[in-house]
Parts: sequence; structure tokens; C-alpha cells
Amino acid sequence: MALQEVSERDFVDEVMKSKVPVLVEFGADWCGPCKVVAPELKALANELEGKAKVVSVDIDRSPVLARELGVQAVPTFVVFDKGRPVGAHSGAMKKAQLRELIEPFLPRQAGALKPEEVAPLLMRRQVVLVDTREQSVFERVHLPQAIHMPIADIENRLAELHMLPAAPVLYCRSGEQTKDLASKLAEQGVPVSFLDGGVLAWEAAGLPVERP
Repeated sequence: MALQEVSERDFVDEVMKSKVPVLVEFGADWCGPCKVVAPELKALANELEGKAKVVSVDIDRSPVLARELGVQAVPTFVVFDKGRPVGAHSGAMKKAQLRELIEPFLPRQAGALKPEEVAPLLMRRQVVLVDTREQSVFERVHLPQAIHMPIADIENRLAELHMLPAAPVLYCRSGEQTKDLASKLAEQGVPVSFLDGGVLAWEAAGLPVERP
């Protein structure tokens, strides 16, 4: 499916009035790097469906818009949030880089904490990390000062979880399992925090882990 193209005529409705963040690619038919990045944009659009929009603007068909936004090279990527530009980058980018550009503005599930948010809380002993992976995996490597509680046991050990010396933050490998569990518990009126992106995001942020 082709990426949605936005023009000067519908830019306000599609981008400025959007209820979700929008990543806008300013490109042109003659732009080689734009063709290279097109599959990356389409993949990101599918990945962010419902959370954000990814659209393109052809600078030859919308020259006034490109000029007003100061676009001097293609491709140029601009993130809009709540009707205003909040980030930009020029030059071809991979999907992971494009996601990084819009990531800070994506809606987050209640209880989701980024590694960069958890690390200082951990240093101040305001949270306890709870590793929900298998025992053998936990014993090989885990996050600093983490305790182990298998994800299958969490719902039967909620009292124990909330008797920890600080607020619990659940984590798994990618964050998906603990995200689903946190959503389920929230529906039951038992909110709990989880590490957004799990161990993978923690290590990607360059934060330390513990090995026996």
C-alpha cells in the first residue's frame, strides 16, 4: 500500500489537526534517496498504525508548504505533534532512526516507563525491578538489583508484589508480555508499572546489567 500523500490543500486537516503525532516526509519524484527510504517509511507506518501517522509531501506539488517550513533538501522528515513541528532531520534514514525521531511523542500505555526514567528511580531506591522471565534466563543475566517472579505467578502474588520496599516495575525481554499483563491488571483495578521495551531497550540505552 502506497504511503499517504498530503498536499497544501489538506495539510491542515491531515497533519495540523491530527489527534496523533505525524511524521511527514518531504520528498520529490526525482529524489533517489526518497525512493530508497520509501520501504522504511511504509514499514514504520504499518508498525505505528493507530499510534501515529506517516505521510509524504511532494515539494514540487506543494512548493509553498515546503518553503514555509524551511525545507531545503530532500528527503527531510518533520514530526508534528499537537499541530506544531517538534523535530526534524534531513537525509535518508532507516526505520529504527525514523521511529526514534517520533518515539518521544507516541502515546504510551499507563504504567509504561522508559529505561531512562527507571534508571534514576532505581538509583534512589524508589523502584524495585521485577524480572518476569524464566529462572534460568534470570540467573544468566538480569537488571541491577532485580528480583525474580515468573510472569505466570504474578497474578497470584500481587500482595507480595506490593509489599516490596519500593514500587515494583515489571520487565521481560521485549516489554510485550509485561505490557499485556499491566493492561490486564489495570482493567482489574490493580495498576502496575512495567519497563517499556524490556531488557532489549535497557541494553540499547547503554544501561548496566548484572551477571553472576
